Order: sequence, then C-alpha cells, then structure tokens
Amino acid sequence: MLASCIVDLTHAFGPGQPRWSGFHDEQRESALSMENDGISADYHRLVGSWGTHVDAPAEMIPGGRTIDQLSPAELVLPLAVIDLSAAVAADPDRCLQWEDVKRWEADHGPIPSGSFVALRTDWSQRWPSQEAMRNLDGDGVAHTPGWTLEALRHVIVERAATAIGHETIDTDPGVYTSTDALSGTLPREDTRRQYACEAYVLDHDRYQVELLAHLDRVPALGAHIVVGVGKAHGGTAFPARVLALCPP
Repeated sequence: MLASCIVDLTHAFGPGQPRWSGFHDEQRESALSMENDGISADYHRLVGSWGTHVDAPAEMIPGGRTIDQLSPAELVLPLAVIDLSAAVAADPDRCLQWEDVKRWEADHGPIPSGSFVALRTDWSQRWPSQEAMRNLDGDGVAHTPGWTLEALRHVIVERAATAIGHETIDTDPGVYTSTDALSGTLPREDTRRQYACEAYVLDHDRYQVELLAHLDRVPALGAHIVVGVGKAHGGTAFPARVLALCPP
C-alpha cells in the first residue's frame, strides 16, 4: 500500500483536555524518575474513552465485542470522508443527513463496502479547549454537530461500512446529549435514546472512532485509515493512534 503522505488523525492526550462531562480528568504521577532511578515512567489513570479513541460494541451492547476482539482486518480500511464543515460553520447544530450522503455519492460514487466513513466538521480545530468543544449556551445545552439515524442506516446497512468516525466528543448532536442529566445515572434505555446514533452503530457490531483530527488534510476518497488501538483485554473503549495513508 503506497502512500504519498501520512496524516496523523490523532490528538495528543493529557490532563485537562476536552472530555465527556461524565468522565473524570486524567491523572498522572511519576512511577520512576530519571534523577532517582535512571529511567522515566509514569502512572496514567484515565477512562478508556479518552482522547482520540475507539468505542467497541461492548460499550453499549451487552455481550458485544470488546476492543481485543476487533480483527486486524477491521483496523486497516479504505477511508471515505464526508465534508460537512461549511454547513457546520454556519450552524453548529447541523447534522449529517441522508441527503448529504447522497450528494457525496453523486460526486464520488457509492461508498465502497467495508470502508471507514469519517464525518468531517472541522470541529477538531477547537481542540484543546473544553469550552469550545462543548459549545454550551446559557442553559447548559451543547451545540455540536453529529450524525442522524437516516445517514447511519445508509452508511452501515446500505453501504456496509465497517466503522465510522467523527471529530466531536459524541456521535449524537449536542442538543440531544446535553438535555438531561449527564451524571451517568440515567437508566439504560434512557441512555440509549439520548445516544441513539452511537447505540445504532454499536448495535450493528461496528466500532467507531471519536475525536478525530485533521480530516481537512485527507481526500474525500482514495486514502486508507490505520486505527492503532491498544489491545485492551475485555476493554469497551481505548485510546488509539489513527493515521491516514493518502494515495500517491
């Protein structure tokens, strides 16, 4: 697989970065120091869904596949990038509609089966500001873009995509994810309704990558994505180094 360039689609993570409001911040402490031990090593305490990360089906689906059960073939895929950035710049609540996908296919042809489909919104340019990434109004409602179920049905069912990804903290738009308590105490069915798009992806035994970066540097079609996620045994989500291999 030849590449004319390699684009890093990953944010460097660390304490204080943007995160879902139900998660604690990352904590780091020294395990060994160069001064005392001749080697530098740190303890990292963080949730699996941290920074640019993979969500496996098991995150929301009882009995679903975990991170270590994703096959190598699922982690190196043709990449299709659907650009919604201009519309999102005009309206941060804008979501990817079925009609947007059809317009993309009119220009580029049908989304190839087995692809990784990434939604470009340029929201990653707000990183590393938690305030800018969440974009809350005076009532505490987040105004962030996302997917719609209609678009996901076309991508996953009609086009048989293997995985999806986006630049935002959540798959679903902020007006849905921030309208009830985000304390992590919602009943399971209420959580599934509030995060209906994410549940749809994982229900179909697909995985997703959240908090992607630099999709503006990748062509709409022709690149491949490499999802270098840590193989956490039984893990439901884990940070990943994600690369795009652009065509010659």
